[in-house]
Amino acid sequence: MTKRLILCSAVMALVLVVNAQVKVKHLQRGVAPVTLADLNSVPDTLPIDESNLLFFPLVYDKQEQPAPDTVQLNYKLAVDSKWLTEVIDNARREDSIRRELMIASPELVHYNAENLPEPPKQYVIAADPSHSLIVVEEIVPTPPVQTDVMPEVKNVRNWLHSFDGSLHFTQAYVSDNWYQGGYNNISILGDVKWDVELNPNIHPKLTFKNSVHYRVGVMTSHNDEFRKYTFNEDNFQLNSSLGYKAIKRWYYSANLQFKTQIFNKYKENTEELTASFLSPAELNIGLGMTYSYENTDKSRKFSLALNPLSYNLKYCRDIERLDPTSFGINEGHHSKHDFGSSINADMKWKFNAYITWSSQLDMFTNYRYFQTNWQNTFDFYITRHLSTQIYTHLRFDRTHPRHDKWGYFQFRETLSFGLTYRFATN
Repeated sequence: MTKRLILCSAVMALVLVVNAQVKVKHLQRGVAPVTLADLNSVPDTLPIDESNLLFFPLVYDKQEQPAPDTVQLNYKLAVDSKWLTEVIDNARREDSIRRELMIASPELVHYNAENLPEPPKQYVIAADPSHSLIVVEEIVPTPPVQTDVMPEVKNVRNWLHSFDGSLHFTQAYVSDNWYQGGYNNISILGDVKWDVELNPNIHPKLTFKNSVHYRVGVMTSHNDEFRKYTFNEDNFQLNSSLGYKAIKRWYYSANLQFKTQIFNKYKENTEELTASFLSPAELNIGLGMTYSYENTDKSRKFSLALNPLSYNLKYCRDIERLDPTSFGINEGHHSKHDFGSSINADMKWKFNAYITWSSQLDMFTNYRYFQTNWQNTFDFYITRHLSTQIYTHLRFDRTHPRHDKWGYFQFRETLSFGLTYRFATN
């Protein structure tokens, strides 16, 4: 009997020593040992194993924790969610136990979530056949690869180009008093327009737009005894606008417009000249403000230049064979200078991939007479390189002699069909 008591006492002492060692070990690791009271407070559904949060070191992560009973699921599953409810409840209980322990025994909390120590090193056992050894190697995380290669620089375009060219068969109507002469006809019309613009994405405070437009029409002269071919349309136009941003879409600007024709034009069955190179020619320079608008998909563009200070020059180079008064120039003079105000408006509206409307309006007045040109172009694209075009040009000029039918108005219209080529840089 005495031996049994001694043996039981020894076993109990050994158990107490082991429990004490385990407790010391847990305290050194910063883990609160789970006591019998703790286990009594844990429901039977809460698993207790080494992967449970109750055996992890205590880490302070935040100051406040919502009460478990205030957290509710805001969704419902169409299937049995009993397992999900149990997992959520267990997680809440684990967190509640750890939180209460950290409040009751803050000396056991050795770590803070903001300054955790470095993670423990990891090792791998590998064989070394060359030396017949088994070595233990540390797993070193591979740092991100850093190269000295410079990032690819995209080709930046300071200038944006667009080109429209067409070669059409046309039917034209010309009023009797058209200032460059001409008559109704069927001809071949070449139309070339080249636009160059300073890239607004690179130079947001500057705007510099340049446009060169040339239309020339050639027709056979079956009723003309003096020539087989004649130029029924010949218009060269240069537009340039330079501006500096003022507010939003408004710019302080200077605008220039120059117009003339290239070839000689004659009356039918005569040697009487009606127009030639720089006869007539017109130059307009204006200073003022320009409003510019373009929508996000670039299907609509609009610009309006208001020039309260404007200079207008009309020029006729060949006054020996031409009557300068038909161009608004005093008889016997090559040129006429006027100061006044001008307005220039440009609009382009692309309704869809097949229909485009372009309009240009120019007005000038010296407060004694008024002169305006309004040009409209409707492009109907049948295919990428095949299109139909309707072009109208309405002109009002008080310096031109008054016509019995048209008065001070002049009108020109062409209907054309043929080939078209376009390209643009972005």
